[in-house]
Amino acid sequence: MAVSRPPRMVLATLPTPLVRAARLEEAVGSGPIYVKRDDLTGFALAGNKARKLEYLLGEARRGGADVLVTAGGPGSNHCRGAAVAARLAGMDCVILMYGQEPDPPGANLGLIRGFGAEVRFTGEPDRASVDPVMEKIVAEMEAAGRRPYLVPRGGATGVGALGYLDAAGELADQLEVAGVQPELVLVTAGSCGTLAGLLAGRAAAALPWRLVGATVSRPVEECEDRARRLAGEAAALAGTPPPRAGDVEVVDARGAAYGEPSPEGEASARLAADTEGLLLDHVFTAKGMAAFLAMVGDGPAVFVHTGGTVAAIERAGGGAA
Repeated sequence: MAVSRPPRMVLATLPTPLVRAARLEEAVGSGPIYVKRDDLTGFALAGNKARKLEYLLGEARRGGADVLVTAGGPGSNHCRGAAVAARLAGMDCVILMYGQEPDPPGANLGLIRGFGAEVRFTGEPDRASVDPVMEKIVAEMEAAGRRPYLVPRGGATGVGALGYLDAAGELADQLEVAGVQPELVLVTAGSCGTLAGLLAGRAAAALPWRLVGATVSRPVEECEDRARRLAGEAAALAGTPPPRAGDVEVVDARGAAYGEPSPEGEASARLAADTEGLLLDHVFTAKGMAAFLAMVGDGPAVFVHTGGTVAAIERAGGGAA
């Protein structure tokens, strides 16, 4: 039985398509490749973040919050989606970003401010520099009589992971209709919340998938630990069985550093664009696709496309990502 599953604030257009990538599979000489198009969630170009924000904003509204506080980088899909979602929920939004404000600021930052969010910068390049400052912002707001709702980077909480617990069931239904039993389902992992939700959803429905997270941000062991913990929290909220200890599988797709393009990622992004018209960003999905193509075999495989459209367009146009 569910402990306290929050209501959804509907944002995304669901279900997102599951499409066969026949030209891509021909180019790499593999078995059937399918792409779960969560870049097409239909909300603020936020990709996978839309599913998480539905539950995060649902919980915030249920608790009477009047301001959303979250953090990320200047190119963050999560921060853009959070700014738009807060506006739709009638809430203020404060977004804390690591580093200095980029010059030029780029389209993403412009969109965030265009939806009324207050943006602050830590001045420190370390991504983790936002975490203690967010806590201070929340304390200051509470002292001033506000009702803030804090969302960690990437929306990576048990509540946020509920969006991908649901998505696992959605994908399973689509695969059943298509008559496909995948040998591999791979998703790019940053803050690990999407992977955690899929992990929880696989356990909930006893799905026989080999589920792999391609980490582009954290070391493999840290990503495994985070995904396992968040999946357990989501399962507790949903009242479903938790994943088993050995259920999570993560491969290292970081390349030289987080946010830096990798040769493998760049080549995979070009191939995906040329064969299927897919837009992949250099920070997340291009590296995830490279890991995916290195692992596909003769059996059916699914790549969960989590988004990154704005960053891909900006990079192609020479702008700030």
